[in-house]
Amino acid sequence: MMAVEAGSRGDRLGAYALYGGLLSAAGLPIYLYAPKLYADTFGVSLAALGAVLFALRLVDFAQDPFLGWLSERLGPARGVAVAAAAGLLAVSMIALFAIAPPIDPLWWFALTVTGLFTAFSFLTINFYAQGVSKAGEIAGGHTRLAAWRESGSLLGVCIAAVLPTALAPVTGQPFAIFAGLFTAVAVIASVVMAPEWRAPVDAPPPAPMRLILGDGIAVRLLALALVNATPLAVSSTLFLFFVESRLGAPGWEGPLLVLFFLSAAFSAPVWSRLAQRFGTRRTLLAAMVLSILAFLFVLTLGPGDVLAFAVICVITGATIGADLTLLPALFARRMAEIAPNAGLGFGLWSLVQKLTLAFAAVLLLPILEAAGFVSGAAANPPEALRTLTYLYALVPCLLKLIAIVLLIATPMKETDA
Repeated sequence: MMAVEAGSRGDRLGAYALYGGLLSAAGLPIYLYAPKLYADTFGVSLAALGAVLFALRLVDFAQDPFLGWLSERLGPARGVAVAAAAGLLAVSMIALFAIAPPIDPLWWFALTVTGLFTAFSFLTINFYAQGVSKAGEIAGGHTRLAAWRESGSLLGVCIAAVLPTALAPVTGQPFAIFAGLFTAVAVIASVVMAPEWRAPVDAPPPAPMRLILGDGIAVRLLALALVNATPLAVSSTLFLFFVESRLGAPGWEGPLLVLFFLSAAFSAPVWSRLAQRFGTRRTLLAAMVLSILAFLFVLTLGPGDVLAFAVICVITGATIGADLTLLPALFARRMAEIAPNAGLGFGLWSLVQKLTLAFAAVLLLPILEAAGFVSGAAANPPEALRTLTYLYALVPCLLKLIAIVLLIATPMKETDA
């Protein structure tokens, strides 16, 4: 017991929280701001942006599993490879947000996002795969590590999501400053995390793809992650449009995003404790049902209902905390059982997470544009606003219902259930 306690003081879980925050800042907020920025500033159509984002996800079908395969074989070179990828991540962020497109804006968008998400995938795969090894060394295992890692990730999302809108009133270049600050954090997080990029001497051999895809529980968890994470991708892609045009509340995007992501961040440790007490399955099911109820209420909102929407942001943010804390822990636990050298497994996990954002981009943005919606317009047609509301609120409800069925149908051990 004393050995465990002594070891836990040197767990360095803060490094995982900080690095998780860095990666999350490079993920979801890009879908919050980049499409709207390029549509409003450079006149790129929403449909074109959605098509580019979807095309890049098709590249991921080959790229992410390959990056997972590569990460399993890096050995002692992992630290150098990760540092190079972190550099590419920072450079791509600066090019996307801080440099005026020197070529056609749509092509510049495609080029910079490709670099950003390639680096993001590689770093995410290695980060979560290293977590499998880390969880075996610390008290509390995967659930405790996930609580630290995902709490840091959610705080990173929160800060990245609100920083541009917070900077806008005091500077004419909020996105350039955001990109510069992101680069500084990337350097700090890379230095802090550097000691963790090690290849254990007794590392098991890499797992073949057929082993992971042949495991029914792993496949169901991947399918569950795809369906259950898509509502977040939907709401994130449409959030700024909904607040500005449906609620008629421009300027409230920042405070509402703060409520949403802070609620997610502070709820993560609570969900972790509830899962330990009542079981992961029951806890996730409760969070999913609560999410559906909250999104159904969004259907009743109209212009000026900012306070009601703020309450919904708190509730839905809290349910996202459950999704982002418990599902990665479940998958990591399964990878530890069937494929401890889990680079390829988390390559598939990374692909699934990005496919949710691709779904939102390729389907929702063109539908919104076809309904007559114009970003930044003083007024939009009633039909366009109804379409925006249905896409923002009803689609997540339907997807959560499917996720509930998948979760109930996924067999788990008593300790996981």
